[in-house]
Amino acid sequence: MSKQISLIFGIFIFLSSFSACKGKPAVTQKKATGPTIVDALVASVQPITNTVEVNGTVVANEFVELHPEASGRITYLNVPEGKRVKAGTIIARINDADLQAQVEKSKVQLELAQKTEERNKQLLAVNGINQSDYDASLNAVNGFRADIAYNQALVDKTILKAPFSGTIGLRQVSLGAYVSPATSIATLLQLDRLKIDFTLPEGYGNILKVGGTVEVEMDASSLARKKARIIAIEPQVNQSTRNLTVRAILENSNPNPGAFVKVYVNAGVDKNAILIPSNSLIPDDKNNQVILVKNGKASFVNVTTGLVLANNVVITKGISPGDTVVVTGVLFARPKAELDVRNIRTLEEFAALNNNGGNAK
Repeated sequence: MSKQISLIFGIFIFLSSFSACKGKPAVTQKKATGPTIVDALVASVQPITNTVEVNGTVVANEFVELHPEASGRITYLNVPEGKRVKAGTIIARINDADLQAQVEKSKVQLELAQKTEERNKQLLAVNGINQSDYDASLNAVNGFRADIAYNQALVDKTILKAPFSGTIGLRQVSLGAYVSPATSIATLLQLDRLKIDFTLPEGYGNILKVGGTVEVEMDASSLARKKARIIAIEPQVNQSTRNLTVRAILENSNPNPGAFVKVYVNAGVDKNAILIPSNSLIPDDKNNQVILVKNGKASFVNVTTGLVLANNVVITKGISPGDTVVVTGVLFARPKAELDVRNIRTLEEFAALNNNGGNAK
């Protein structure tokens, strides 16, 4: 029994000694912690082209919905769907029999009134009637002429003509249908020149000029771009979005009106831009920060950012050419802590690392 107690006591002492020995390296490891290993970039100036990408819509050069001006039954309909028609082509006629009868009636009355006016004029010359009688006959002539003009205007409103040359859309009514000014018979579009409408933040208003050009991408699969010339800029900024509306003319192209396009606006070239990788920025509630390597230690500085590109961001304030900017290891660095710069890389090398999953060696 005593031997068993001695054995158990010996095992207990051995385990206690082992635990004590196991904890000692942890203290040594903590003391042996060295500087943070980072990769860095030497800031330099380089020219960049600022291209703004916005959404746009294709708009027909001219567009109108064809509505009759009078109510009535359609007696003639000429809508060649999808075909081109010339300006002045008769699209539809409304039943105008009653109006034509009124015109004929007024013409007969006018003829009689003119004969009466001629006789009274001769009598007035020999003092056969007084001036007021002649004036009444002349007034009757003018009244019937006005009636004819009025009724003829109503007749003209029963004829619907193409206001300009263009391509007519799908027919919306049939021959014999009763229509009113609210009825749409078809659409007419002028597709010789297409317009591109797009919006742009008001901050870019100074780079837009009438006569300037933008690039339009209509097919995302082909990535082909065509030039469009700016013809007008809405002078008032949209108060809801704070955007400017711009209109450009697209020549020699055939996208469908209403189609979605991408518009690329050249905002100029900055010849003295300082670019750093986006992942080197430390966002804050008030400021963005980056870490600079100064005398082998981490120096946190506030920066002002500008244009944001695919993998990089332009720094407009806070960094000078020649500064060493920490790019990897940002999360482990502490203010005034020592840094071990493993590699000095270029923007292109950091971009390649990001594309490869960020494996720095």
